[in-house]
Amino acid sequence: MFSERILCAGFGGQGVMVLGKLIACAAMLGGREVTWMPSYGPEMRGGTAYCSVVLADHPVGSPIVTTNATSLIVMNLPSLERFEQSVLPGGLVLVNSSLIDREVRRDDVLVQTLEANKIAAECGAPKAANMVMLGAYMAIREVIDQNHLKMAFRQIFGTMAMTSFELNMKAVRRGFESVDTVVVTRKAA
Repeated sequence: MFSERILCAGFGGQGVMVLGKLIACAAMLGGREVTWMPSYGPEMRGGTAYCSVVLADHPVGSPIVTTNATSLIVMNLPSLERFEQSVLPGGLVLVNSSLIDREVRRDDVLVQTLEANKIAAECGAPKAANMVMLGAYMAIREVIDQNHLKMAFRQIFGTMAMTSFELNMKAVRRGFESVDTVVVTRKAA
């Protein structure tokens, strides 16, 4: 049975809720059972923000991902500090190295780092670091496809999507292309 339990984490304003919502919607359009559960810190914009996303080929029993994530998409250092231990052994930790200046300390997870903020700026969309991370996630996990993502983007954002759609898709493609060809398990030094 397929089950993917994802934590998307960062600070308010980085688009982590949109990132999780797009993953959930695209997976649902692809026929998966899904849940999406947001959580905001008390400060909202600038405070801690994360969401849990569960994708499965069977009904989802609980939408909460706390200590059993199979993937962590982390946008800033406080979120890495908070959620690094939440990933199951063999899981994925996808790190925005533009804002995180330390390595993942676990030696039992897959790690992919990429300078999401830098890549987004190079795409002409400095606020699209979340879309860069989405593209990288899609390349590694292969649980959603680009056609379903495009449909999800339009479904979530409607007519507003047309103004930023191409820039966001460019950022997704660059994130997809930026993934190392082989993501290896971290080994203790």
